[in-house]
Amino acid sequence: MHLKPAFATLSLCLLGATSTSLSVSAFAQQKDGVAASKRVLSLEMARTVVAAAQDEARKNGWPGAIAVVDDGGWLILAERMDNAATTLGAGVASEKARTAALFKRPSADLENAVNNGRPAAITAGFVMMEGGLPIVIDGQVVGAIGVSADTKVHDSQIARAGLAALRP
Repeated sequence: MHLKPAFATLSLCLLGATSTSLSVSAFAQQKDGVAASKRVLSLEMARTVVAAAQDEARKNGWPGAIAVVDDGGWLILAERMDNAATTLGAGVASEKARTAALFKRPSADLENAVNNGRPAAITAGFVMMEGGLPIVIDGQVVGAIGVSADTKVHDSQIARAGLAALRP
């Protein structure tokens, strides 16, 4: 196979840039000879959180949807309970969780910001409604839980019950 010189040169430049980027990234992860570590939310942990949240919802008669995402806001697990108030709940729960994970704070904080005079925040493309809470392990946000049941107070109570399942 014969490559045209301009393409070959571009390819080599890109390869060189990639290797430089990789070595810079590897170097950036080490400081004083110690590698940085990152906590990760596993599927098993997400299942534990969802099960505890569902128990709280069942106990109180508040069926809904519960979602858990990783620290990048990507869905790990979502379940809609039988007799949930709406079929939209699964999407709303996932987006509440995504919002809490990416902002590293409860989604209610953003809802409060909008309600207290920051209406421009609604253009950001996030669900700024109470019911999303970050999941923090060893001081690191590793993901979030989002709940959509019947009221925002119930959503938060269910989400807190899910978080409690990860505490020692």
